[in-house]
Amino acid sequence: MIGRGRKPVRPRGLTGPRHAGHTMPADHLSALSLPVGDDGVVVGEDAEGRSQLVGFHRSTPYDVLLVGGMWTAQVLALRAAGTGARVVVETGRPHHWTGLAQAAGAGLECITLHDVGRVPPLGATVGSPVVVVRDCGMRPPRGRVVSAPWQSVLTLLPYLSPVAPRLMRSATLVGVQRVSPQEAQQIGSILGLTRGEVEALPTLTDGVTLWCSGGERQWVMTSPTDAEAGLLGTARRMD
Repeated sequence: MIGRGRKPVRPRGLTGPRHAGHTMPADHLSALSLPVGDDGVVVGEDAEGRSQLVGFHRSTPYDVLLVGGMWTAQVLALRAAGTGARVVVETGRPHHWTGLAQAAGAGLECITLHDVGRVPPLGATVGSPVVVVRDCGMRPPRGRVVSAPWQSVLTLLPYLSPVAPRLMRSATLVGVQRVSPQEAQQIGSILGLTRGEVEALPTLTDGVTLWCSGGERQWVMTSPTDAEAGLLGTARRMD
């Protein structure tokens, strides 16, 4: 699990809120059949097959930037809705999100769509957390949709743009999928990546993301469940 080093001032990394520890007799351990760990949205698996999570539901503002494809953003939105969050999508291409919004929640409005700049006040609370997905193109406008307690914001950038450096520096968590060698060099400079990490970014297969938070790095493969594949198709970087 990522984020188990020295405790930073701000919540960082891919782990979610922690609960008080549980105890049980040692001879009962063999009966456990479910993983025990932090709460959050499963973003995929690392190279050893361990599940990696993003804890979107926090009592402090939490900003995530994904430089990658819509497919990954939609999987994260669907999984966030599955954890009980209200997912709000601010998008200039609603036709790409309509099917997802209609299929999620078995008829309940757990994923709602709004035009860019038209997201109303959301009233996030500990009992009704919100995840806002901003799919607003290469230059997401500044607006009133900002992270707040129990309201996390995931911004999707298909590629680098003039606003990308600012968004990278202000985000708590940054995910990077396959980019051009030139973009990889710029991203590496901003995030302090190693030479090997920079050289790997242009070669990534669909579904692989390098998640970065402070000095932490984690390569993660996102694979769809059968239901997700039926709705969204297989992993892809290009939309």
